[in-house]
Amino acid sequence: MTKHIAARESRESEMSLDQLRGDCARMAPHWVVPAVTAPAPVHHSLIHGVVVPPASARLVDAMSDYGD
Repeated sequence: MTKHIAARESRESEMSLDQLRGDCARMAPHWVVPAVTAPAPVHHSLIHGVVVPPASARLVDAMSDYGD
């Protein structure tokens, strides 16, 4: 490992939580959050081709929240 990498790793490990929070606060305005759009509901008659293996179906059937 070179001295440059070792020195940088040492500085990073010595960063305090307050410094990290400050860095994050300064970066936050630069982060763009895309608008969340809910997917349009799909009618159940349009959903086809789903295959559930028998072992998975038995597992879900055996779960009291789903099978009973």
